[in-house]
Amino acid sequence: MARVKLVEQNQAKGAEKERYDELAARNAVTNMKKGLLNDAATYDAYMAWYTSWNRLVEVVGQKDAILYAHAISTTNSCQLCSLFFISDVRGLGLDPENLHYDEKEQVLTELAQAIVKNPTAVPDELFDRLRKFFDDREIVVIVGFAGQMIATNNFNSVLRIDVDQRLLPLLDQFKPAIWRDSIQ
Repeated sequence: MARVKLVEQNQAKGAEKERYDELAARNAVTNMKKGLLNDAATYDAYMAWYTSWNRLVEVVGQKDAILYAHAISTTNSCQLCSLFFISDVRGLGLDPENLHYDEKEQVLTELAQAIVKNPTAVPDELFDRLRKFFDDREIVVIVGFAGQMIATNNFNSVLRIDVDQRLLPLLDQFKPAIWRDSIQ
């Protein structure tokens, strides 16, 4: 159960109500957004994720963006975000538990994992491999999105935002990351 109230449309007031009504009109209300709608300014900050996501898709393509976000979320062990991207990976016709990457997808996955695990120790060798596919501007987009995704992961995990109804059938596909188990 979420650690904060998930705001319902009839509970929202002021700026939060305006944002909720806009979401409802687009049928885009999720549990995360209900949590964020406790505060309009925080909601607005987190909705910048979509700007970053759209730019990432322009740079790496839809499939690679989904695989990258999936790698970030699963490495960061965010149940809610992992399930969203497991759903998206399946939507690509891929098996999230048996992914095979081409060279570009592999370097993006390794980058995602490295950024989550220790952002101060991402190897230069990884950037050398990234430069085979991306220029500096594109690398900024890729790393910038990782920051946005990690912030979203942390919001959902810390506040234990409830899994959305449509994702419940996928619950058994979430495997919490264990790499942190040895960290003291």
